[in-house]
Amino acid sequence: MELDRPGRVLATLSVLPALAVAGWLLAGLPLLLLGRFAPLPATLLGLPLAALLCWAGTRKLGESHAPDETPSGGAVRGGGAQVMVARTAGSVLGRVRAATWQVAGVVGVAVASGVFNAIMHSEQIAVRRDPATYTQYAAWIATHGGLPIPTQTEAFGGPDPALVFESVGFYAVDGGVVPQFMPGPPMLFAIGHWLGVPYLVPAVLGALAVLTVAGVVARLAGVRWAVVGAAAFAVSLPILYTSRTTFSEIPSLILLFGGLALAYDALARRERGRALLAGLVFGLAVLVRVDGLRDVLPVLAFAGLLLAMRRLRRPEGTVGPPLLAGLVAGAGVGMLAAYLLARPYLSYLSGSVRPLLFVCAGVLVLIAAGTAAAPALARFRLPSWVPRTGAVLVVLLMAALYARPWVQTVTRIPVTDDDRRTAEMIMQIQRANGLPIDGTRLYFENSLHWVVWYVGAPAVLLATIAAALLVRRLLRDGSSFGWLLPLAVVGWTTVTTLLRPEITPDHPWAARRLVPVVIPGMILLATYGLARLRRLTDRHGPKVLKWGMAVGVVLVLVPPAVTSIGTAFTPVERGRRRRSRRCARGSRRTPRC
Repeated sequence: MELDRPGRVLATLSVLPALAVAGWLLAGLPLLLLGRFAPLPATLLGLPLAALLCWAGTRKLGESHAPDETPSGGAVRGGGAQVMVARTAGSVLGRVRAATWQVAGVVGVAVASGVFNAIMHSEQIAVRRDPATYTQYAAWIATHGGLPIPTQTEAFGGPDPALVFESVGFYAVDGGVVPQFMPGPPMLFAIGHWLGVPYLVPAVLGALAVLTVAGVVARLAGVRWAVVGAAAFAVSLPILYTSRTTFSEIPSLILLFGGLALAYDALARRERGRALLAGLVFGLAVLVRVDGLRDVLPVLAFAGLLLAMRRLRRPEGTVGPPLLAGLVAGAGVGMLAAYLLARPYLSYLSGSVRPLLFVCAGVLVLIAAGTAAAPALARFRLPSWVPRTGAVLVVLLMAALYARPWVQTVTRIPVTDDDRRTAEMIMQIQRANGLPIDGTRLYFENSLHWVVWYVGAPAVLLATIAAALLVRRLLRDGSSFGWLLPLAVVGWTTVTTLLRPEITPDHPWAARRLVPVVIPGMILLATYGLARLRRLTDRHGPKVLKWGMAVGVVLVLVPPAVTSIGTAFTPVERGRRRRSRRCARGSRRTPRC
């Protein structure tokens, strides 16, 4: 692909956040394991490594390269074979000339998002929910450099049977406690503690997430939709909520969608180095959230497809081995960190992590078998009815998810202490909202309705149509191959998340489950739907085109803004840091701490 200057700037800005985050995490983890995670060594190692990854991931980005061996793209037929190939030589960023105002618009939305969320930031310190645990985690490693956190029983007058250090968000280990979660986000939030602004890093990460999502939209839907996608993403309530305090979802989003952008560029240029970086960035999502193992499962399968295409001597297959190697390396680092620093948390999640590991092992077996059988599989041709059936199934699946509340009520009988606390909390919320009291209700059947509430029905409808069209094209002739990996990641994670959100259903708290993939994925597909709608209205003259696009953009932007406006300007848990310091000093002006 060959980009003009504004297009090159946008393409570069959109992958820098993921590369910088990956570099910092790779440098910080060994220091944390050694108990030396301090400002000087972290800066001396983290900044150069982040800069190196940024340089490697953006160098020569947008310059011309050798043409595709199959200029027409689409499907290659030979000897009865039908093989999907990538129509990626003409990137969307290259086909649609980027304008300076479009790049400036994306940057403006990102800056406005960062400033607004920094002003409205939260200070969650008392451990009741995940953000406070992350805050305490980041504060500890920023000042002490490692784990575990010693119990220091002597500070409480010595050991006593009634003295218990294990609490919500922290597990007991020999001689101390360890926080519940993965170390990736706290290593990022620790930067704020070192700079004296511990609650502003989430807002900065939120602004970087806007750039990342806009870059993926520009690559796949077109540069003209990047500003629309950035704005729709930035005003969505779950994004505002998770960009104001210490959540893991925004860093995870940056890595996952940054990986999609890097993988797209690597496929377009047939560049192995960039594919290696894409796999590494994807894999490091596991270092941020254990759920990242599920989110990157389609990347593993896609790398296997590329390996099979390499056996068939397709040029796209050359990026398969480095993509797979980077993914395994990054995910391996994440699982190693989980084992060494969050083993009790890993044991607690073993019921879901072990099946995922078995699924990953099964996918690797299928990759090996599929690669070996690639020549035979290449002779297989799908029946003509399969593409249309695939598109219909996408629509039916979304319709079923939407109709789920009328045919299913998801419940869980409390068994463990955690289940009982969750049931009691649900009953308290039900009483406050005048709902029937039933602590077993999980409300998971309403998950797609949550998405409609946060991004709007028009966006969900456009995304559904876009996904159906893309599935049809991919199954018909392999065109839009550049969409295969993004569609697989968004589709797989969206469906699995909506089926089992696995979160206490109080909002906006529960909305964070939609942040890493579901909401940005819906917006990505909705912008592609707008692009297809533009082609349709273009046939009816400029006036219809102008008004049709204006209506489409309004329908995508207004619903999430209307949903957010009620709480967007409401600060949450402000002043907690000042109050906690007064409590620590025993201030007489703070009698209740």
